[in-house]
Amino acid sequence: MTIRAVVWGENIHEQTNKVVAEIYPEGMHNTIAKALNADAGIEATAATLQEPEHGLSEARLKDTDVLLWWGHKDHGAVKDEVVERVAKRVWEGMGLIVLHSGHFSKVFKRLMGTPCALKWREAGERERLWVINPRHPIAAGLGEHFELENEEMYGEQFSVPEPLETVFISWFQGGEVFRSGMTWRRGAGNIFYFRPGHETYPTYHNGTVQKVLINSVKWAYNPLGTQASIHDAPNVPVEKALEPIVERGPKLHQAGEAGYR
Repeated sequence: MTIRAVVWGENIHEQTNKVVAEIYPEGMHNTIAKALNADAGIEATAATLQEPEHGLSEARLKDTDVLLWWGHKDHGAVKDEVVERVAKRVWEGMGLIVLHSGHFSKVFKRLMGTPCALKWREAGERERLWVINPRHPIAAGLGEHFELENEEMYGEQFSVPEPLETVFISWFQGGEVFRSGMTWRRGAGNIFYFRPGHETYPTYHNGTVQKVLINSVKWAYNPLGTQASIHDAPNVPVEKALEPIVERGPKLHQAGEAGYR
């Protein structure tokens, strides 16, 4: 079954920064989507901040299996109703892959429930990513480590919840380390954060990075589909209890009445 992926890009730096425009003339979002489409099992399209509803309407998200998110310059411009819409779909089972500066996106912070802050330095230094979980599907086909000659440094502490799994740890030329590939589950949805991808470097043209993105889309995909019932909070009648019980004591709600939210 083909995995339907949407690559969301802020699409600001490509329009305003000459260096970024030269590296990604079609935009980072389209570069990533093109890399994903090289795999026969993935059908990727792109969406951007500037589109109506940021390209993420209810209908579009309903037909999305995995969403990839890249943002940096204007996280605040993302409308709160779209953020809630994305979070709702993740809870229901849509996969989410958050890239690089997307750690400060409203979507990621909403799902993590923490500041998601970190140290950083923009010096074009070498990043060595160590594969510390080689049996994980996201690391399939990778060696012990891989290197990016120029990247922005991110350093610990990274204020995110303890992950389910850590797949990659990065070392930088300046000496810092960073948990650069981590997974979580929120509701029925799988989430992966992947650190590399500073816009002034050609990171998303790198074949190994593209392989990680393809692997992560396949990992984040939920073949069971949407679990809409995750939002339900039913008031179970006494007569439908699994074991016979007798109602006793006062109560706030009548039979069948919805609870407070």
